[in-house]
Amino acid sequence: QVQVVESGGGLVQPGGSLRLSCAPSGTINSINSAGWYRQAPGKQREPVAHITSGGSTNYADSVKGRFTISRDNAENTVYLQMNSLKPEDTAVYYCYVRLAGSMTAYWGQGTQVTVSS
Repeated sequence: QVQVVESGGGLVQPGGSLRLSCAPSGTINSINSAGWYRQAPGKQREPVAHITSGGSTNYADSVKGRFTISRDNAENTVYLQMNSLKPEDTAVYYCYVRLAGSMTAYWGQGTQVTVSS
């Protein structure tokens, strides 16, 4: 069965950086499209970033210019580089991937990002 392993969260000071990773296991199929949602305490889950099968990217206005989503085809892993982090970025981040030949989205377990001084 396909599982998605998500990692890279942690505690960082405002202005710092983190890189989240998201990698499917249990499949030989490559990542088609992928992205992240996040859910902050007391707030609704919101989309953060998305990358299409062709490599086009989309970002929430709140993270545009600070976050970058990318894909490493050799490692079959998607990354979210988060720079200039703000306290309001504090949330649990959930990645999703769609694999070649499938419409099914697979979700990671979530990773906590805390931005605090």
